[in-house]
Amino acid sequence: MTNVEKLKQLVIDVFLLDDNEFSLEMMRDDIETWDSLGIVSMAVGIQEVFGYHFTPEEAVAIRGVQDIIKVLEAKGISFDE
Repeated sequence: MTNVEKLKQLVIDVFLLDDNEFSLEMMRDDIETWDSLGIVSMAVGIQEVFGYHFTPEEAVAIRGVQDIIKVLEAKGISFDE
């Protein structure tokens, strides 16, 4: 499973989405369940799946899926397909 696939599954699981609702271009405003609890759940999931612990500042600054990818890539986690 690629890192993109892992992230997709994590976003779907955390935010209770259908598979066809997911897009790498999704923004926080697009997802009704992306609230403060969702941010915490996503941060925990990122740590479990990718081994990286978001700082509180990073977690709050995330506005979309691409932001998650950018933070993880900056930490050396590749999202090349």
